[in-house]
Formats: sequence, C-alpha cells, structure tokens
Amino acid sequence: MTELAAVKAALKTQAVETPSWAYGNSGTRFKVFAQSGVPRTPREKLDDAAQVHAFTGVAPTVALHIPWDKADDYGALAKYAEERGVKLGAINSNTFQDDDYKLGSICHPDAAVRRKAVDHLLECVDIMDATGSRDLKLWFADGTNYPGQDDIRARQDRLAEGLCEVYERLGDGQRMLLEYKFFEPAFYTTDVPDWGTAYAHCLKLGEKAQVVVDTGHHAPGTNIEFIVATLLREGKLGGFDFNSRFYADDDLMVGAADPFQLFRIMYEVVRGGGFSPEVAFMLDQCHNIEAKIPAIIRSVMNVQEATAKALLVDREALAAAQAAGDVLGANAVVMDAYNTDVRPLLREVREEMGLDPDPMGAYARSGWAERIVAERVGGQQAGWGA
Repeated sequence: MTELAAVKAALKTQAVETPSWAYGNSGTRFKVFAQSGVPRTPREKLDDAAQVHAFTGVAPTVALHIPWDKADDYGALAKYAEERGVKLGAINSNTFQDDDYKLGSICHPDAAVRRKAVDHLLECVDIMDATGSRDLKLWFADGTNYPGQDDIRARQDRLAEGLCEVYERLGDGQRMLLEYKFFEPAFYTTDVPDWGTAYAHCLKLGEKAQVVVDTGHHAPGTNIEFIVATLLREGKLGGFDFNSRFYADDDLMVGAADPFQLFRIMYEVVRGGGFSPEVAFMLDQCHNIEAKIPAIIRSVMNVQEATAKALLVDREALAAAQAAGDVLGANAVVMDAYNTDVRPLLREVREEMGLDPDPMGAYARSGWAERIVAERVGGQQAGWGA
C-alpha cells in the first residue's frame, strides 16, 4: 500500500461523535437564542445527527446528556437511532443544574446531596446497559469560591469515594471518562481542575477509568499536545471533547480559533497510537448564532482536515532531523504537512466512500433545513436544561 493510500484508508476509519445538545438551542450566560427547526425531542436530535453522518460518513454515534435526553425506553431510543444509520454513544451525566448542587455534588459536604449525585451517576450506567454505550462521561462543576469555604482535601476524599462506587458498577466493556476544567463555575478551587488531578483519580481507580481532554478547558498558552502525548504514553487518554476557545471555555467550532493547535494535537494522537477506537473523538460545542447542522458538519470536516495533515507528516524525515539536532529541518517537516491543502484528498476519500465530495453543499441542497423548519412547529424546543 502506498503512503497516500494508507492515509486514505486511515481517514475512512475515523469516527467523530456528535453531541445531542449541539442540535438544541444554546447561548451565552445572558441569553439562549432560539432557532427555527430546532429539535424538540431526543428522537428529533437523532434525526439531525443522522444527517450529519449521511453527508460526512464519519459521525456514526451520538452522545446523550441525562436528563436533557431522558427517555421512557432507552432500548427503543437506541433502536430508533440504528434505524436512522447511527448509534448511541457516550452517556453524559448532569450534576450541576439542581439547586441541591449549589455547594457541589459528588464533593458536597452534605452526605445526602452526595448520595443524590452518585445515584444519578449509577442511573447513567443503567442507561448505558440499555443503550449499549461504552463510555460514561463525567464532568463536575464542584468547587469553592472562597478560602475556607470547605476543606480542599476532604473534597478530594469525597470525590474518590463517589468515583469508586460508580467505577465498581461498570460492566464489562464499559469505561468511565473523567473530564477536567480549570475554572468556572468555581473560582477559588475546582475539584477536578487539571489533567493531573483527573489522571491521579483514574490511575487509582483502574484501567476502566480514563481522562477526557476538552480542548477548551485550559488556561491560555497551555501546551495541550503535551498533555495528550503524556496521557497516551501512560495509557490514560480516553477521549476528546473537541471545540475552540478564544478566552475560556467558549465551546466554539473546533479549529475555529487555532487550527494549527488542532493539527499539533492530532499529530500527537497519530504519533502516540491514539488514532484508534480506544480514544473517542467527540465534539462538545454550542452553536449559538450559526445554524446547528451545518456548523456540526463543518466541525467534523475540520477534524478530518487536521487529521489528514497529521497523517501526512513524514515521520522518518522528522525522526532523522530530530536525531541530527536539525531544529529548522525538523520544524520544516511539520510545517510542510500543516501547509498541505488536504481538501482535494478528502474530496477523493468521500467519493471513494460513495459520498458527495462537498458535505456542506450537499446538505444545503438536500432540503433538510427547510423541511425541519416547516415540520417542527409547536412544542418545546430542546436546549440547555431540556
């Protein structure tokens, strides 16, 4: 197989999970902006996700958020997804929207609140059993705003205890993915503020516990690709939440703010053996002012382009330059790959997959946007908290 053929073959195996909540209404801290045609039910979200997969060919699964995607019969919901050509993916928990969680959830000083939070996480594992999902994704808004508000070490003890109970409930083939965020909504201490804290808990829990890297959850200037390389080296990178940010956790389209950073991250994924089903690629984005489905299609394409460039890095030439101490030569190898226009390559890949080479144009011509605006009239649109 030629090098180009190998790159094409790898790109055809890529899978980018889309999040159900990205199809609903979202906004800023001040306003949620409604759009016509937004889904009103989990099934309508799956209908839209199926369109993304139909036009990209590489978005076969959809992450659910509980209780935003609460259903009476999760097995039936999984069947509905499969009938539309997609499957249900990661189950995302929610321990940040109830009044009880004002001072935290799994780390709360009140044992009754902690019990409520852990019971919700256990419920999410029950849902995984029904949907056939592999991954339980955990993000906690827990933390404190003022010195002395709570005992930092005690909160870590509570976190470890709660995680352990949920970990023990996981079945064969199921994983716990622990996400971190360095601030917000807690501003003095955050209970899982960085990859080191997440890694420490996952290491103690066992091999079913992995770290999730959200590309928006880092301080400005953080070398995210170093984190990715380290977690891969330790066998603890479970997946990504792809998005972009200019200031904080902006949840903008992946690759929008810094496409070179996305390329660097993807190179470390390829270099470290992470381009495999064991590392889940998922979008975690909020499309506030742009149309939902086209924005998600564009995001998937952005990941594809960064991946294609990463796969084109001449690793033998790079290794030779690095071994020779040729600083400029090594950098040139990386930049040559980054500066390659991979769009014609991806058009070929899509054609070979039986897809339209222009997913954005194909979707615009499909009439789906007009159809959902006409049909989804009345009812309550899905959005934050619904």
